[in-house]
Amino acid sequence: MHFGRLGSGELVAALGGIILAACLFLPWYETSESNSNAEIDGVRGALSGWEVHPAMRWLLLAAAAAPLILIWIIVRDHELSWSRGELTAVVGIAAFGLIAYSGFLDKPGSPPGEISLQPAFYGAVLGTVLMTAGGALRASESERSRKPPGVL
Repeated sequence: MHFGRLGSGELVAALGGIILAACLFLPWYETSESNSNAEIDGVRGALSGWEVHPAMRWLLLAAAAAPLILIWIIVRDHELSWSRGELTAVVGIAAFGLIAYSGFLDKPGSPPGEISLQPAFYGAVLGTVLMTAGGALRASESERSRKPPGVL
């Protein structure tokens, strides 16, 4: 195991994964106190992403592990058929899409206008951006071998 192989891209992506995992358990949404009808799944108050999204929580937790897997691959010098960091960037983009859709376009609860986003939601968005940037930075550092046209 050679920790000297780790660069800034992997560390940025790992920081993003840790932020995403931590923010998943902190409050993302809060119902309005001025409207007594505002609720998320029958519950009022502050709710975390883990509590509100029963299926998406597992996808986001797996996404948060992607940068740590990237670090394991680099430290152990495993051979891959794609550039190191590429998959971490793709996972970061997918996690960003899930979080952004669930918070900006289709807020849980009713009425949606009475549900406010909390700082941990924005922290989770930041985590996915860091994962994407770190993975892309690592992928851009590796050089791909060119193949002649028509060869898979």
